[in-house]
Amino acid sequence: MEDMYMNEAKKMIDDFIDLAFHRLETSMSDREKSFESIRQLHKTRDTLIHKDPKDTTYSVENIEWLTIAEFTPQRGKEKIQEFIATWQFENSWLYCVDFLHEEDHEFDKRYFYRLKWSIPTRRMPIPRATASVYFTYVVSKIRPPDSPVEVFYVFETNRLIHKPGLSRFREMWLKDIIESKVKMINAVTF
Repeated sequence: MEDMYMNEAKKMIDDFIDLAFHRLETSMSDREKSFESIRQLHKTRDTLIHKDPKDTTYSVENIEWLTIAEFTPQRGKEKIQEFIATWQFENSWLYCVDFLHEEDHEFDKRYFYRLKWSIPTRRMPIPRATASVYFTYVVSKIRPPDSPVEVFYVFETNRLIHKPGLSRFREMWLKDIIESKVKMINAVTF
């Protein structure tokens, strides 16, 4: 079951990365044609991706991610743990980070990690269900070595692809995943 979720998360992120490369290839010449299109692109990014600097109702914390030259699978794992430390969640949650595998593509290498969450208790030290978050590092082969690696993550059962620093973690997302799994387990009778 977990392999199915991992494959789905991997496919979603791969599709997103491929779409981004495709958009970059096809729209680069269009953007260079006029100053107006560049200004419009900047305006669109400000309204869609970045939050209003005057809005102080919440903050999205981020960390300093690795550069292409600094990246190793072990350092990638450490950076995920450092990033998770910025999230706000109850102390009862436990998690572990696993390096899954790497893939070699024409213009980049992709490194896949799974962050598995659970809430063990004294009565139930082995939880009935877990929630996974899948992280992907995209390490470019064509950018300068001092460029940062790209990082994406997706919550199991969700299609929204997150980028660090652009969305705020919600503990409820993990609870929803676990609750849906427990409901499904309870519905199955042998």
